[in-house]
Parts: sequence; structure tokens; C-alpha cells
Amino acid sequence: MATPLDWQIIACPKCHSSLELHVETCSCTNEECHAQFPLKEGVPILVRGDNSVFDTESFMRKQETFFRSVPKWREWISSHIPDVSLNVNAERNAHQLLSLLKQREGTARLLVVGGGVVGAGLGEVLEDPNIEVVETDVSWGPQTQLICDAHDLPFQDEVFDAVVVQAVLEHVVDPVRCVNEIYRVMKSDGVVYADTPFIQQVHGRQYDFTRFTRLGHRRLFRHFEEIDSGISCGPGVALAWSLRYFLLSFFSSERMRGIVSFGSRISFFWLKYFDYYLARKKQALDAASAFFFLGKKSPLILSDRELLSDYQGGF
Repeated sequence: MATPLDWQIIACPKCHSSLELHVETCSCTNEECHAQFPLKEGVPILVRGDNSVFDTESFMRKQETFFRSVPKWREWISSHIPDVSLNVNAERNAHQLLSLLKQREGTARLLVVGGGVVGAGLGEVLEDPNIEVVETDVSWGPQTQLICDAHDLPFQDEVFDAVVVQAVLEHVVDPVRCVNEIYRVMKSDGVVYADTPFIQQVHGRQYDFTRFTRLGHRRLFRHFEEIDSGISCGPGVALAWSLRYFLLSFFSSERMRGIVSFGSRISFFWLKYFDYYLARKKQALDAASAFFFLGKKSPLILSDRELLSDYQGGF
């Protein structure tokens, strides 16, 4: 469950030295670095201005970054219309992660990267009293405890038992660097759980960069030993997304796009239910909307030849 931040594990995002906490700021204890970072309403803003697309001042002014506010009436309508997305393995994966964490002695420490809102299936994990949860994001959200950029995680080396990164790596400019940072802050036997899209249209405006096939996703985590992997969202979701965006392509006005968006959700939401069946089919790996990876930190590196031999699609 979410607990007060442990400043013993928090580090300078520039040099990874410890930070000294003041009333409204914190400062790096490394005299050669001596970087200063502000706190806003008790939330540390630990962003490297020289290595991030985000700047501290925007967060201090609480400007919108990834998450955008919508009118209450639109939010109400959206909550009462079925969505076209469905993560068919989220609950199972979350239970598997929870089981792995419960096998550890004492309190397990979990980092959620992109944790401004609760990720699919994670509710039970985040509420467990025996798990110390740190939820970070580059956006102000209801769950955000610390604002940071995943390219430079502000934590000491090897302090987390697990890291969750759901629907995040498509939105970073350098996913390899972000995964390397995840590897760095994990304990030697730490576990990572990732959900990342393959066939999904742009949904993060300017903060949307990359997609991954199953093998591309596996290579991203080549420093990890695979525990489990597979389809998060299947071909049904991929088709529903494509049809929705096909219709949206005809309109530029915000009003018409809103109407089409809601109408397409009502028209195509049922396609996602095919994924309960298709997600079990290997040939569906070539057409899935998103993939998950659950892996353990390893000193070994998966070779590209080993990677290619792991192709499991329909061709």
C-alpha cells in the first residue's frame, strides 16, 4: 500500500547521491553536483532539466502534461459508455506478481512507474499492507507521490523488489534507457512487470513514440529472465482501435471527434471480448494490440539468436 516516502532510498536523478530534505526543497549532498529540487504540496519534483522533455516550472504551476482534464459532463458520459480496450490478462498477471512479492521476507518494496492512476488489475497489489508502494509519474494524478522522468529515476541502486511499468514505454523517447534505469534500481532478484502496446494508434498526443512486437518487447527486457509473457490486449482490441481511429480521421473539429469517439465505442466495444479466446492462440501474437512481460533481473543477457528462436506467431 502507498506509504510515506522513504528518503533513504531517494537519490539525486543526476548523480544518484543522497538528498537532504528541507521544508520546500531538497538538495543533493554531493558537493560536485549540489542540485536543488522543489517540493509542491509535499510532492518532490525530481526532474533533470538537462535530460528531460519536461521542466520543473511546468510541474510547479501544475500545468497538464500527459493527463488532460475534461469537462465533468464528458467524464460522466465516458464512464457510462463501454470502452474498446480490455486487458484480458491483467488480473492474472497482478495475482502472479502479488504471489511473487509475498514469497519475500518482510515488507516488499514496489515501484510503479507511470503510477499517477491505478493500472489495470493492480488494485489488490497496491492495497496490500505488506507491500510498500512508491507511485511516480510525469503528470499530476490522484496516485502521484513523486514526480520524475523514467529516463533518470531518482532512487538508489538495488532498492526495489519489483517495478511495474504499464502503458508507459510507448510514451518515452528512449525506452532502452528507461528499462536500464528500472534494472538499476531493482534488487538482484527483483521482478519487473510491463504492459506495452503493439497495434494501437497515437493516444498520448506529442508524448507518443514507439510500439513493440512481442519479440521487440522481449528484447527490450533482454537483461531479465522471463517468468511469463503474452498478450495483454488481443486482435479484437486492435481491430476496435483501428476502426475507431479510421472514423476519427474524417473529422478535425473537437465536437465531431467527440461524437465519433463515443459512437465508435458503442459500436465496436464488443470486439474486445473475442480476445478472451484469441489471447490463447499463438497466431494471434502477430495481430495483438499489446503485450505483457513478467521477468526476473538476471546477470545474463538474452542473445539476438536466442530471441529469434522464440518467435511464436502464425507464419
